[in-house]
Amino acid sequence: MTDTMPSEMIYQQAPEPQPLVLKEQDIETAFIEKLGGLKYTERPDIRDRAALERNFREKFEALNRVRLTDAEFQRLLEELTIPDVFTAARVLREKNDFTRDDGTPLAYTLVNIKDWCKNDFEVVQQLRINTA
Repeated sequence: MTDTMPSEMIYQQAPEPQPLVLKEQDIETAFIEKLGGLKYTERPDIRDRAALERNFREKFEALNRVRLTDAEFQRLLEELTIPDVFTAARVLREKNDFTRDDGTPLAYTLVNIKDWCKNDFEVVQQLRINTA
């Protein structure tokens, strides 16, 4: 036996690896498909802030079995716009209080705490909101 390689053996050099190019659209589409498999509902109709707020109002009123006036809803949105993530998380998971325009109290939740499996989960793509 010899330790040398025969001279007629030629090794092919592996081709240069191609850079992985992913388009943002492809990543979003794959992610939304994955969420769809987890029972999220895709909402292509929600593309801007007005549509998002309309949807939130519908879901909020249905969950809490209440009809808000336009002024009450605007005030509720202002109260829910919280820059602190920890406070926002607490508001999301607990019962909260809101005083209606006529002075009556409203206890509300943002998720169905009692029957959590009855919550709806929705996903939007490319939501555009212009802020100051």
